[in-house]
Amino acid sequence: MRELKYYIACSVDGFIAHNDGSFEGFLQEGEHITDLLESFPETFPVHFRNALGINPENKCFDVVLMGRKTYEVGLNYGIASPYPHLKQYVFSRSMKESLDPNVELVSENVVGLVKSLKNQTGKDIWLCGGADLATTLFAEKLIDKLILKVNPFIMGSGIPLFREAIAQTNLELTHSKIYGNGVLVLHYRVRQL
Repeated sequence: MRELKYYIACSVDGFIAHNDGSFEGFLQEGEHITDLLESFPETFPVHFRNALGINPENKCFDVVLMGRKTYEVGLNYGIASPYPHLKQYVFSRSMKESLDPNVELVSENVVGLVKSLKNQTGKDIWLCGGADLATTLFAEKLIDKLILKVNPFIMGSGIPLFREAIAQTNLELTHSKIYGNGVLVLHYRVRQL
């Protein structure tokens, strides 16, 4: 069975973006980028890959799940298919149609679709953003791992890892790495009771 991994950058105080969706404060260069590009090359969007002139194979994921607001970050820069090397799903109740044939829009039966994806063969599934989506999937016990790229700053307010309160849940730290620039990458397995 495939695993669903919530792999995301956050501030020390647990915010994944500012209230307006911007990412000021997150470190965009440094040794952690080089390391993450080696470990998770498929998580870098197409414009970043094109700028570097690279097209590495997918190592961990072949499916990406995005909430509408996460997806719209790329749309604001004219990027309608940020991860064409992955099967892309955007979850939204307000969008009426996909802006790119490589992006599948999902407005109903979110849980059913994710359960179906987890039961298919293939690489793991990447939840790349969407605090509302993360809350829904976590409440349904569908998230298997959290991989947090903790950036060395306090945002103060913004969009949290989870939009609403979730049940207290034990996590098992399976791997961690601290970089010289202060970025900390934490791998947690969700302990389901």
